[in-house]
This record gives sequence, structure tokens and C-alpha cells, in this order.
Amino acid sequence: MKPMRRPRGFTLLETLVALAILAVALTAAYRAIGVAAGQAGDVQDRLLAEWIAQDRLAEHRALDDFPEVGAKEGQVTQGGRLFRYREETTAMNNGLFRRMDVRVYRPGEEAPLAHLTGLMAREAN
Repeated sequence: MKPMRRPRGFTLLETLVALAILAVALTAAYRAIGVAAGQAGDVQDRLLAEWIAQDRLAEHRALDDFPEVGAKEGQVTQGGRLFRYREETTAMNNGLFRRMDVRVYRPGEEAPLAHLTGLMAREAN
């Protein structure tokens, strides 16, 4: 008489442990994908804000503008998103130059996404 062979395969307990490990790994991967997607949106907002700040400085230079000392605020849409900007112009020791700081924000937020500084000059008489 032959001895009975024990069927081969996984036990229920081994299967449940494997499924638990798989569930933990998939949850971690899903969270990592969510974080990466959120950061991609943040990077895109910062890039658009940088472009807005560059555009504001370039516009003043292109118009040969010599802005008055003070602050100016406005809103602009870039990439289908609304942003708020603030331009602060300060006088320099040399009266032929002005310093302009441009900060770009998301609406309702106080931390700037981008900050650029430029110098504006006028011709000497």
C-alpha cells in the first residue's frame, strides 16, 4: 500500500499573510502617487508664477516705464489659473534707477510663489 501524498499548495493562513503584505504595499504606492501628483501641480503653479513676475518686469522695460515709488497690486490669469501680484518700487541712491520687486501669489494666500527683483533706469538728461 502506498502512503497518501499530501496535497501541495498554500494554506489559508499563508494566503492571508500574502494578501495583507500586498495590501500594505499597494497602499504605500497609492499614497506616493498622490503625493507626486500634488507636487507636480505645485511645481506648475510656481513655474506660472515665475513667468508672471518675468512678464511684469519685461512689460515695464518694453514700455520704457520709470515707475513711481510705491506699491501696485493686480490679478492676472496664466495657464487658466488666477494669480495675484504685487509690485513694490523703491528709489535708489542714484536717481536714475528704481528697484522693482514683483511677488506673485495664489489668491487668498500670503506666501509668494515667486519673487523677482529688477532695476528700471531712465536716461540721464
